[in-house]
Amino acid sequence: MKFEKRIFVRSMLGAAAMTAVMGSAWAQSGPVKIGLLATLEGPFAAGGADGMRGAELAVKQRGGMVAGRKIEIIKASSNANPDVAVNAARKLIEQDKVDILVGPLSGGEGIAVKDYSKTQPDKTFINGSSGAQGATLVNPSPNFFRFNTEGAQWMFGLGKAAMDKGYKKVMVIAEDYSFPYSQVQGFMSQYCALGGKVPVKAWVPLGGKDYSSVIARIPNDVDALLVVLGGADAVNFLTQYENAGGNKPMLGGSITVSQDILNYKGKRRDSLVGTISAGPLADAYDGAEWKAFVADYQKTYPVSAGGYPTPGLFAYVYYQNMKAALDGLDAVKGDLSGGQAKYREALSKMVLKTPTGDVRLDGNRQAIGTTFVTEVVKDSQGNLFNKVLSKVDNVDQLLGMKKEAFQMGTRDVPSCP
Repeated sequence: MKFEKRIFVRSMLGAAAMTAVMGSAWAQSGPVKIGLLATLEGPFAAGGADGMRGAELAVKQRGGMVAGRKIEIIKASSNANPDVAVNAARKLIEQDKVDILVGPLSGGEGIAVKDYSKTQPDKTFINGSSGAQGATLVNPSPNFFRFNTEGAQWMFGLGKAAMDKGYKKVMVIAEDYSFPYSQVQGFMSQYCALGGKVPVKAWVPLGGKDYSSVIARIPNDVDALLVVLGGADAVNFLTQYENAGGNKPMLGGSITVSQDILNYKGKRRDSLVGTISAGPLADAYDGAEWKAFVADYQKTYPVSAGGYPTPGLFAYVYYQNMKAALDGLDAVKGDLSGGQAKYREALSKMVLKTPTGDVRLDGNRQAIGTTFVTEVVKDSQGNLFNKVLSKVDNVDQLLGMKKEAFQMGTRDVPSCP
């Protein structure tokens, strides 16, 4: 009787062990669930939709599979509000049980999701397009990765281009949150060092609709306006500035000259021709990999189906980050065991091949990559696009400065009145 009991116990233990092994094997061969978080409501809704297109294109290019594992995308939406973004991220991670989260879109959202990632150490968070410096520069999270350069890096070189144009004094008009602070810092750090002056900064609320008081503050003696507004905010400002008879030349923030703005239908749109800007892409870049990416985007998302004539900033940056997520999975043969430690190590060491060049990460898991200085021009069909004025590779988060000399952007920093 005791012998039979021992046999039974051993059989049960063996079955339990086999079940555990088979369960682990299934976990590493079943679908990989990736949460995709973008801003599909509020002022950046059009950009968020294009961001989704870019991320989905990266999955499509791999046939929806990596290392024999199906990629299952679960989407969630925010509205550019950090609290809403965190709630959406929490649902994806804790209820939908995604393995990896790609997102969010906006600057403040990125900082908030980075902070949330620290509470989920066994999950991996990869940025969407958030460009606030603080998401990686301040209290970085060991499981939050950003394979796109950020807002200040995107503006590197624009200060010199503005001075070369003869714009020795500019007024800043920008949304009042972390990403525009980063963009303005990236511009002013170089512009001020070259002798440029910024006598007025007008910080406006995200989602604002009335810009009359800002327009009334524009000094007569400034040479140009640096406008760092995105989505519906940019359209509203441009329309009201046109109606007020404004004619100052403009410098554009990276999101101010993205395809979601260049494709709106107002008259003021044409006056964007000649606007110089900077960012992580240039519509007319002639690199072979970039041309192939654009062709794939156009084929997959034609204008008739809601795409843009060329992929916008949000599409491209979401594409980069989703591609990194998938390339990392490929590097570890789809193995996310052990709290995803091997996966995160692979991401940290990765040199990501992108349509605009190689991207590598610094010690804070922040991208070092390429910036383009651009100018808005019109093609023969009437489409606006950004041509390349110059290209700078290997732009790091300190913009080439020594750490002790670098100051992160705020409402008041930098200053050169």
